[in-house]
Amino acid sequence: MNPPDSTSSAPPADHCPDVTRAARETLLGQRGLVVWLYGLSGAGKTTLATALTRLLHAEGRYTVLLDGDILRTGLNQGLGFSSDDRTENIRRAAEVAKLFARTGAIVICAFITPAQAMRTLARQIVGDPDFLEVHLACSFAECERRDVKGLYAKARAGGVPLFTGRDSAFEPPEQPDVVLDTENQPIAFLVDRLTAIVRDRCQLPAASNA
Repeated sequence: MNPPDSTSSAPPADHCPDVTRAARETLLGQRGLVVWLYGLSGAGKTTLATALTRLLHAEGRYTVLLDGDILRTGLNQGLGFSSDDRTENIRRAAEVAKLFARTGAIVICAFITPAQAMRTLARQIVGDPDFLEVHLACSFAECERRDVKGLYAKARAGGVPLFTGRDSAFEPPEQPDVVLDTENQPIAFLVDRLTAIVRDRCQLPAASNA
């Protein structure tokens, strides 16, 4: 499945141009941001995304959580795990994340995103200023040892086609904004570290006195 040509025409005009992004962000007291968590199955994406969402919500931040497993039961239902389908899965998720970010939401995304081209696509769709790329580094052996969802055992039995890291490659990231070592560092430490980074990125610029 090939993604639509996004360069063929100009984006549609805002249906409500007098309610600007800046006005929405001022109302919420935060800048919109997409936090894109990626890594092997079992690396801790959902765990970290959920913990980050809870912490930011408790601080009064407006958040949206987009989890790959959940989107595949609805918006992305019917997509498989071929390279084309994985790319389309990421494209759709990034488009949704972009829409939320432009309303001032902190969008926390959890997707394996195995290919560098997919990460580049997501960043291009969202826009670099609104995109925080976070690689959750964890070895295949450790993820297999955890086997949180039982997928590795199922893959060994031949029940999961094109399983990432086994039958389908996970490409090392080129230049992620943040790398979190979920194999060797405690989740609480990583949540605190990531939360501090997100807080900084979501601060509204100070009002000018000029």
